[in-house]
Amino acid sequence: MSDILLEARDLTTQLVTKSGTITAIDHVNLRVAAGRTLALVGESGSGKSMTCSSMLGLLPANGRVVKGQVLFKGEDLLKKTPKQMRLIRGRQIGMVLQDAMTSLNPLLTIGEQVGEIFRYHHGITNKAELRRLSIAALEAVRIPAAAERLDSYPFQFSGGMRQRVSIAINVAAAPELLICDEPTTALDVTVQLQILNLLRELQKSRNMTIVFITHDLKLAAQFCDDVAIMYAGRVVERGPIGEVFHRPVHPYTEGLLRAAPSLADLQERLKTIPGTPPSPRAWPQGCRFAPRCALADARCNAQYPNWFGWDEGQRAVACWRTPERLGLQDAPGEPVQAEAELEAVR
Repeated sequence: MSDILLEARDLTTQLVTKSGTITAIDHVNLRVAAGRTLALVGESGSGKSMTCSSMLGLLPANGRVVKGQVLFKGEDLLKKTPKQMRLIRGRQIGMVLQDAMTSLNPLLTIGEQVGEIFRYHHGITNKAELRRLSIAALEAVRIPAAAERLDSYPFQFSGGMRQRVSIAINVAAAPELLICDEPTTALDVTVQLQILNLLRELQKSRNMTIVFITHDLKLAAQFCDDVAIMYAGRVVERGPIGEVFHRPVHPYTEGLLRAAPSLADLQERLKTIPGTPPSPRAWPQGCRFAPRCALADARCNAQYPNWFGWDEGQRAVACWRTPERLGLQDAPGEPVQAEAELEAVR
């Protein structure tokens, strides 16, 4: 496996509310290999955006990371001061948000907002140089007549063009990691494809690593190399995206894939996952998917499952039923490392 650029270990975040403390994400473990694209997939409210906000120190005022590590190039970001994190965000890690209209300042011109990244991270103050660099940044994301658009305001741009500006701002300082939080959700299909192609080009030309947050499985399959499936504040399955989508092991992953519409059979009735996700105010004692899972037994309801890993650690699933479903002889709860045994049942 490639070198790991970003790794979260037992990341746990709580939100303090008037009605009590909520554990929004709980013992999240994920790894992002350098130069690859990781899809963070799950239903709304599963903790995808909260995970990334926790890693970057962008939690709301009532949020706090209470446990874990976030290793970026081997250094724990959770030990950085707010000043140190401000230097890392934008320069080494960029983040493209879902709605560019809310992430861009409506009172400042496009040129002022793009130029700020060069002023803050590179100390450039010369107006002519800032203008030249800002034009180059807009041209890099395929904005036509870039020089003329510098004096425009965000409301004068379409949704797709605003998202291109947001991408330009976040890649202008050549970060090693770009986090994209559902960057195409509010766009039509044609513009979605354009944005994805743009991200691919930028990733290839700048050797960037990308974390792509989405609930769209087909989009993830087209764009990403690896996937981490989140449910109720935890990662439940992870691995190369082709392997996970073609041979899902966790019942929740299987349910998500069955629920995805297919163009091959437009008459087929969509399959749903019965029930609803649990409330973070009252997580189940055992596996959080157990109340909705047809395979759940007494052990699933009593204790949260350990991780079972194989393929030299590339595949991993948090489900008690994993060994028997893969045909492996393994004591309950012990991590599966028997690649030779797995190959025998393939």
